[in-house]
Amino acid sequence: MAEAHQAVGFRPSTTSDGAEVELSAPVLQEIYLSGLRSWKRHLSRFWNDFLTGVFPASPLSWLFLFSAIQLAWFLQLDPSLGLMEKIKELLPDWGGQHHRLRGVLAAALFASCLWGTLIFTLHVALRLLLSYHGWLLEPHGAMSSPTKTWLALVRIFSGRKTMLFSYQRSLPRQPVPSVQDTVRKYLESVRPILSDEDFDWTSVLAQEFLRLQASLLQWYLQLKSWWASNYVSDWWEEFVYLRSRHSLMVNSNYYMMDFLYVTPTPVQAARAGNAVHALLLYRHRLNRQEILPTLLMGMRPLCSAQYEKIFNTTRIPGIPKDHIRHLRDSRHVAVFHRGRFFRVGTYSQSGLLSPRALEQQFQRILDDPSPACPQEEHLAALTAAPRDVWAQVRSSLKIQAKDALEAVEGAAFFVSLDSEPAGLTREDPAASLDAYARALLAGRGHDRWFDKSFTLIVFSNGKLGLSVEHSWADCPISGHMWEFTLATECFQLGYSADGHCKGHPEPSLPQPQRLHWDLPEKIRLSISLALRGAKTLSGNIDCHVFPFSHFGKSFIKRCHLSSDSFIQVALQLAHFRDRGEFCLTYESTMTRLFLEGRTETVRSCTREACNFVRAMEDKEKTEPQRRALFRLAVEKHQALLKAAMSGQGVDRHLFALYIVSEFLHLRSPFLDQVHSEQWPLATSQIPVQQIHLFDVHNYPDYVSSGGGFGPADDHGYGVSYIFMGDDTITFHISSKKSSTKTDSHRLGQHIEDALLDVASLFQDGQRPKPRCRGLQEEHTGHRGGSLPCHRTGSRAPTKSTNF
Repeated sequence: MAEAHQAVGFRPSTTSDGAEVELSAPVLQEIYLSGLRSWKRHLSRFWNDFLTGVFPASPLSWLFLFSAIQLAWFLQLDPSLGLMEKIKELLPDWGGQHHRLRGVLAAALFASCLWGTLIFTLHVALRLLLSYHGWLLEPHGAMSSPTKTWLALVRIFSGRKTMLFSYQRSLPRQPVPSVQDTVRKYLESVRPILSDEDFDWTSVLAQEFLRLQASLLQWYLQLKSWWASNYVSDWWEEFVYLRSRHSLMVNSNYYMMDFLYVTPTPVQAARAGNAVHALLLYRHRLNRQEILPTLLMGMRPLCSAQYEKIFNTTRIPGIPKDHIRHLRDSRHVAVFHRGRFFRVGTYSQSGLLSPRALEQQFQRILDDPSPACPQEEHLAALTAAPRDVWAQVRSSLKIQAKDALEAVEGAAFFVSLDSEPAGLTREDPAASLDAYARALLAGRGHDRWFDKSFTLIVFSNGKLGLSVEHSWADCPISGHMWEFTLATECFQLGYSADGHCKGHPEPSLPQPQRLHWDLPEKIRLSISLALRGAKTLSGNIDCHVFPFSHFGKSFIKRCHLSSDSFIQVALQLAHFRDRGEFCLTYESTMTRLFLEGRTETVRSCTREACNFVRAMEDKEKTEPQRRALFRLAVEKHQALLKAAMSGQGVDRHLFALYIVSEFLHLRSPFLDQVHSEQWPLATSQIPVQQIHLFDVHNYPDYVSSGGGFGPADDHGYGVSYIFMGDDTITFHISSKKSSTKTDSHRLGQHIEDALLDVASLFQDGQRPKPRCRGLQEEHTGHRGGSLPCHRTGSRAPTKSTNF
């Protein structure tokens, strides 16, 4: 037995990836070094947590305060007004020779109490300052005197050396809006899509709700807002995500794409090695809180709480709800290739494995000829099954294959080495992009571990992608990580001339550990049923991705309009032309101005937007009239967006009221109607948050192309978009093939036409012409395909000057 051999000889030992190797140093020395690394990690976290807790003050400020008190005491001054003498009386009497020591201890205790009081005062002052949202409601480009004063005060009360979680103690709590205002805004939002009769009936239900139940439900929400960090976010996570019994695939997860026009290397193992190394570098910076908090206007911080669960996180299925399992650390990744699972250690005795060493490990997996065991190939389809089914099967799997299951669920993240190529191709650009999106969103139904916080997908031609589980955080968090990953692996780490990772292999590394699953017959039957359901769901999704290159953010700015509002109003025009009617439209925006804030809904189908759409379809209307109506629609959308960001939205408040009514068994027909609403058009913008990582002017092809998600309704669309540089907007559209009402390609054409028609209003009726993209192969970047046009002079640098 291996255990007995270890006990006797102390020669074979276990490395961080679980494989047996010969150690050149004694086992006791390795135990010592392992403990030392662990203690260093714990001390580093403790110190970072301490610095975060005392922010915006610093430890040096305590030393300065203590020194000042000692100096005053030496000058026979008592800044404590007698308090230090009382503290001395409470200290033990150690004799006359220790009288001076008692004085120093009393001064230290008084300085600590005074320091703590000052820190608390700074926290309160900063929280009060950050509760001001007047700046958000001001016109674009204008800044009032109160806002200028507010900015100056925030700058004064904010520390200089900020860390990721520095502002968490100072962020205000999300306010509970007035229930009367929420109901009024709700009725205003549904007026454009309801008939007069239906709207009158909804108004009656709303008035009945305000009269009978609203005050009681609102009181409970106010109570929760005083007690909890956020009055809605924990319920949102539990009831919208963790209590959902549907499959995660398509219904909950979303995807992020690689560069659209360029692939840095066609070597699959090399791309995986650099990407995994970059992700682990991001985790290292995250653990040390070296990632700067996101600041609006360069001063207003956003909540960073969601960053905590990016890595080492798994959604565990359960009945009646799932739960999120997060580990403090994990020193391996789980890898899937051709139906087999592997555990790959990411650290050696000298620290994090180099990109070249990781490439070597992934290449070993790719070269491994061993076949998958029966049903092992399709095992991951269980994570795409309904959650109750997966929860029941997992309880058996945990007994039969505990070690293998723990290796996957305890990994830093999941890596899927896909056997097929993906990405843009020269032969059929449109179809190849659509297939790329579908592969990222659903794959083959059995090659992603959908429970993991995210799965890194590396295709056989070197193309990358990300499939993200949604419950633990929202898209801007994973998007921030993905931007860092793409920029780091391409610009900072780079590749050699032959496409491999830089550096040298490490032949002494142990082989990746193959995971073995003991699957009883009843689990095999469940796998077959789960695979059938996953393939059905995957085959039903209709994805369409297209880059719109006629104009982009720069043109919209020249029109003095909000870029997001511009797109949202154009989407209303496109959807109306597609379906011939208006519908409830869901646009996600963030509420991270508040502690533990997540998202809010902007109801983009407004009366002003509908008036503009009707004017565009009315041949009697002139272009100045249409342009004026468009500006009104954009201004209305901007007002709704700012209200939602400042905690004055509609949907999260109504959601929380509904949850309270369920707890109290207090039925409200109005809340039931709100809760049963469908969203035929769900939209989201994917922001580029770290522009400094990419040189979009000199290397325009090296920009993330965003990502997408499944439709929220069986007969609806999911639309996301990202501004790639200044002159391109990439759209990701999804719908279900089973619906006779939707067609992703048809909507895509309507979106393009709508954007061009709107742009012509600001160019004297002239439609903008498409810009060209570059496609030539270069030694620093292997082009994976093209669109019909060509842009020259775009080549990736061997190293970035932006880091």
